[in-house]
Amino acid sequence: MLIQYGQALGNYIYDIFVAKFDFWLAFGLGAQLAFASRFLVQWIASERAGKSVVPLAFWFFSVAGGTMTLIYGLVKREPVIIIGQLLSNIIYVRNIMLIWKNRGSGSQTLDR
Repeated sequence: MLIQYGQALGNYIYDIFVAKFDFWLAFGLGAQLAFASRFLVQWIASERAGKSVVPLAFWFFSVAGGTMTLIYGLVKREPVIIIGQLLSNIIYVRNIMLIWKNRGSGSQTLDR
């Protein structure tokens, strides 16, 4: 029984990551990598500062990963991804606009 589950899992993984591998799957994986990188940047900046901070690079990775994921959703016709990333990207861009607007007034975001 465990062998059957193991084989079924192996077939499932093969079907998703090997048999269906194409440019858009690679693009989608790259989008997720860019999007996830923002948390690594934020963690490193917080560790260096000794407190929780959100560096400007976090927002740029958010826009890059979010836009790539939005493109992926549009190509794959995934309404959940499209709606989620469209709204999220508006927030990311607005945060960058606010940071640039308040640069001289001691913004809470690090410029690294």
